[in-house]
Amino acid sequence: MPTSPTESALTIQGVLFDMDGTLIDSEPLWHRHEEELMASFEYTWLEEDQRYCLGGPLSKVGRYMYEKVGKRETPEFFTDELIRRVENDLRNGVLFMPGALALAESIHEAGIPLALVSASPRNLMDAALEGVAMSSRYGRELFSLSISANDVVKTKPDPEGYISAAQQLGVDIRQCLALEDSMTGIHSATGSGARTIAIPHYITVQETPQLRVIPSLENLTIHDLQHLFDSMTP
Repeated sequence: MPTSPTESALTIQGVLFDMDGTLIDSEPLWHRHEEELMASFEYTWLEEDQRYCLGGPLSKVGRYMYEKVGKRETPEFFTDELIRRVENDLRNGVLFMPGALALAESIHEAGIPLALVSASPRNLMDAALEGVAMSSRYGRELFSLSISANDVVKTKPDPEGYISAAQQLGVDIRQCLALEDSMTGIHSATGSGARTIAIPHYITVQETPQLRVIPSLENLTIHDLQHLFDSMTP
């Protein structure tokens, strides 16, 4: 969506990035470890299982796995084992969703506060941030702050994480733009009052006055974001 840099002033007060499936391409990583873990219990992990668990929270995934294998082990066993496996991989580097790193860096360069808001636990988020820092020329300075599941009382789909991010950045949540890929995250972002862009992968999302849907972040500029932001009402 080509726009002129002079078309509109940058009025976005903060950009709030989801992590898995929006910033980093971690879904294939989760899928592989889910398949392998469930295969060790003689369960074949199907696309419908993956779709149900998309967007977390991880406690939901652990309970779902526990139920599917006939209540062997505990829900916490499956959650902890998944986290352990994925954390080890993330610390060695991350793959980004198309256009996500370039967009995040352009937001940082524009002086707009940038936060990472995830339903993942703190240790996974820190592992991912290590991987992000290895790839970004801004290192650990790319994101002003990060909000994990451990930093809130209620994680996504509750809006607390997004509300907390805006408060800590010192900005009005209604003047923030959230980027999400799952229904869990979209409900969290829109429920907070943030204007929201959805980049869905496995789901169909309907636009609302507060929500826009795009196929990818690839080749998206800061002025494209502003154009989308201006087209929405909080």
